[in-house]
Amino acid sequence: MVAGVAGLPPISQLYRQHRTRALAVARRIVGDADDAEDVVQDVFTRLARKPEGFTGRAAWTTWLHRVMVNSSINWLRARKRRERLGHEPQEPTSPEAHAVGQEMQQHFGDALREVSDLQRQVLWLREVRGFSYPEIAQVLRVPEGTVKSSLHRGRMRALAVLEERGQRP
Repeated sequence: MVAGVAGLPPISQLYRQHRTRALAVARRIVGDADDAEDVVQDVFTRLARKPEGFTGRAAWTTWLHRVMVNSSINWLRARKRRERLGHEPQEPTSPEAHAVGQEMQQHFGDALREVSDLQRQVLWLREVRGFSYPEIAQVLRVPEGTVKSSLHRGRMRALAVLEERGQRP
């Protein structure tokens, strides 16, 4: 609950008071009412669990507006990644291309075994599943900064493993 953080009322009251404005911001950015509702629900759910992001340096409405804008943009990025990952080539691949794809997948899997558990999870969620940083942070219950640093370190370690084995991507 957000009560007690910089003197804010309970999250349910804040939700009732600011939902319409939050929806308008999200709808302008994501372009769809249902998707905007998803973004708003996600933001208020995160606020109910972890409200520390509000420091009181700005008005709560100003802070909420910035959070809504950032969350909406991140949602759009994640949607684009999911769409890109969802489009499979329509023409059948040749046996050679299929074999190369399987070999690359095997090398990637081998490299993932050489990184820490957290880095492996972050890499998988970001590179294979197309999750956004906030989504990964939420799934793994770690700060977003940890997601970013784990992703960077995991990528660097996986690339080093592939280069050591002569399997440059």
